[in-house]
Amino acid sequence: MNKPLRRIAIFCGLLIMALMIRDNWLQYVRADELNTHKYNRRVQIERFAHERGNIITADGQPMTSSKETSGSDFKYKRAWNNGTLWSPVTGYNSQAFDSSQLENIEDKILSGNDDRLFFDRTLSMFTGEKKQGGNVVTTLNSAAQKAAFEGLGDKKGAVAAIDPRTGAILALASTPSYDPSVFAGNSTADSKARQKLLEDKDKPMLNRALRETYPPGSTFKVVTASAALENGLYTSIDQPTRSPVPYQLPQSTTPLKNEGNIPCENATLKVALQWSCNTVFGKISDDLGNKKMIEEADKFGFNDEVFTPVRADASIYPKDNRPQNAMAGIGQASNRATPLQMAMVAAAVANDGKLMKPYMVDQLQAPSLDVLSKTQPEKMSQPLSAANAQKIQAMMENVVTDGTGKRGAIDGVVVGGKTGTAQHGQNNSEKPYAWFISYAKTDQGSPVAVAVVVEDGDANRDDISGGGLAAPIAKAVMKAVLKK
Repeated sequence: MNKPLRRIAIFCGLLIMALMIRDNWLQYVRADELNTHKYNRRVQIERFAHERGNIITADGQPMTSSKETSGSDFKYKRAWNNGTLWSPVTGYNSQAFDSSQLENIEDKILSGNDDRLFFDRTLSMFTGEKKQGGNVVTTLNSAAQKAAFEGLGDKKGAVAAIDPRTGAILALASTPSYDPSVFAGNSTADSKARQKLLEDKDKPMLNRALRETYPPGSTFKVVTASAALENGLYTSIDQPTRSPVPYQLPQSTTPLKNEGNIPCENATLKVALQWSCNTVFGKISDDLGNKKMIEEADKFGFNDEVFTPVRADASIYPKDNRPQNAMAGIGQASNRATPLQMAMVAAAVANDGKLMKPYMVDQLQAPSLDVLSKTQPEKMSQPLSAANAQKIQAMMENVVTDGTGKRGAIDGVVVGGKTGTAQHGQNNSEKPYAWFISYAKTDQGSPVAVAVVVEDGDANRDDISGGGLAAPIAKAVMKAVLKK
């Protein structure tokens, strides 16, 4: 071969080698990245070419469905059965704006692309049947969810309800809410609808049950009482607490007072929780110190994110100085909690001190309804001993029968509760939040614990209270679970 031909052959060989390297790079190294790239339209077309699996309640009600569309190369889009009721659970799934919450986390099952559905996909190729997504069966109780949503009504707020025995989430409501159906497509109208929701000052797309933290107010006194018993500060709930009225905050000239003329001087733990004495629980928090209060709050789940599997923001018991620690002990200062967190507090007390990890997915199913996986309840922590939990139960049940939580009572059912009216804003200038945490008991233990927070901006300041606004909602949710 002469010299020019040899050079051309070498050059062609290098070109072929470069092509092979590039081809292998794309097919094997970057394959996953390209297949899932948001601008890969073929992937998007395939994603919406078949019906998506459904998200279902524990009692068999589908929250979602698929709707055939026209005028687009996307054949199907997501639809919801009462989207405003269920969007805090499902999140959204849009042809144009991706997905969130369960729709996002369980996307592989719902879209039919999970490796566990390989046999179903292969079978469909031979039988000619359409590809289908699997189902996500949740722990949500449709009656409890409806009671929570209707109880909140047109007020801003949230409800979280848990089965204390397992950690299964029974209700998760957030208001104002939104209907994900209005931007499930990819039209101009979908874009405008989503933008309108994003610009809404009331933030309807914010999941207040999981992603908003509030000062928990006096509902946090349940944690402070637990810390007092667990650390041996008091051994009996009927023991006087040596608490003055008013109580002067440490290292400060500021007196901590109670709401109204209530019997808090030297009150026992039981009486102090019954009347929600700030002076008693502020002093307990200071007597224990910041470190021990943080340790007890941590056992209830504070200071860490919770994955249900949808992420819940971390509730915060702060590392702080003495006066601020005393205030945090009554649920004020920098103390912040999500409604889910406070439901976990009530659930741990109701379950004799054992806190179960909250979860909202019970099963993943193949299109044939075969079970691919099932969640097993898992212990998360033991914030207090069974003996001390039963003491706190006696205190919370006294709050409902003879204290500030009477509006949470259910005829013929043992109910424990704690009210809270949380101050917030600079110099407490904003209207307070109304809280109520509670549980109900049956002969088989406690099947439900609830936390409710209401932000009622339209109410008169003096009319806002946990017992008045939040307790009736918790009562309705507990009755729905108990089928009363």
